[in-house]
This record gives sequence, structure tokens and C-alpha cells, in this order.
Amino acid sequence: MVRIAVVHDEKLLRSALVQLLRSDDTLDVSSHCLDADGPELSAALPADVCVVDGECLTGPQDAGAGRLRARYGDRLVVLATAKRPGVLRRAFDGGALGLVDKNAPAHRLITAVHTVARGERFLDETLTVALLKGAEMPLTTRELGVLTLASQGAPIAEIAARLHLSRGTVRNYMATAVRKVGARNRVDAIRIVQSAGWT
Repeated sequence: MVRIAVVHDEKLLRSALVQLLRSDDTLDVSSHCLDADGPELSAALPADVCVVDGECLTGPQDAGAGRLRARYGDRLVVLATAKRPGVLRRAFDGGALGLVDKNAPAHRLITAVHTVARGERFLDETLTVALLKGAEMPLTTRELGVLTLASQGAPIAEIAARLHLSRGTVRNYMATAVRKVGARNRVDAIRIVQSAGWT
């Protein structure tokens, strides 16, 4: 038996994934909520593989994602979509062995789980181009930081103060970011960056 932990914030989707995986009688499946403040994940039984939605892995600063990586290491099977290359890239860079397209047939997830349980990499072929696009994120860390603060409603003066930059430098970073992502303006640049999953 391969022990599987399904981690998802949304109960309905989590239970659907559990039912799908339980259709294979060689899998022993449990489910957990990724709540950074809750005890459920830390009390979870050991598992050979963890299946998690890529949207739950929001980056290295996220406490829940950090706990998942600490608990399961590279034995993560991440569900993602080609429309969010930044999410894919974070999962890949975070060491996840499995990347499965959310639009793939059900048997692909079961195949991915068995592949990762053997310690091998599984990459859905429909995600390969998106993964490469995720590697091509055009913004520097500073430009992305400026856009992220702007997306939270921070004005230029506040962004400058928080990042210890001059207002002119913040405007330059903003203009460069808008140009690099091919946006019409700051709002469009924020939309593009968020849609790609780079923030």
C-alpha cells in the first residue's frame, strides 16, 4: 500500500480528490487542510506521497507551504494549470517531484502518485511549455516587489518608504515592469503578473 496525504484548503475539492485516489485499492488515502495556524497537518499520519493544489504553495514565505516541504520533502505531487506558469515554477523550484495538469484525466494523477512513490519525477506533458514560461519571468525581484506592493494599494510614497528607495526609483521600476510584461499601465501589469502566478 502507498500512503497518500491529500492537502487542500477547500473541503469539497479535497474530498473529490480523496475519492478519486481511493478508486485505486493500492492507495491508502487521508486528507488534511493546509491551515497555517491549525494543528491538523502536524498531527497527520506519515505518508509516502502528498498531493496538494499548487495554489496552496504560494511561495517560500508561506508557513503552510514550508511545513508541507519540511514534512514531505520532494514527495509532493502538485496539481497545477498551464495558465499559471509562476505557480508551476514555484512548485518545481521547491523540489516537487510530481506536476499534474488539473485538466488531465483522472488516471494521470494516479500514475503520478505511483511514480513519485518510487522516487521518480512525473511531469505532465501538457505543463512542460508552461514550466519553461515560468522560468522566463521577465521581472527582477525588485520590480516584482514594487508591483506586489502596488497591487495591495500602496501609493508610490509608501512603496518608496517600505523598500528604502526614492520615489523616482520606484516610478522607474514600475515603468520598467509595465514595459517588460507588455502591459498598458500599472493595473494591467498587476493583472498580468497575478494571472501568471508570479506573485
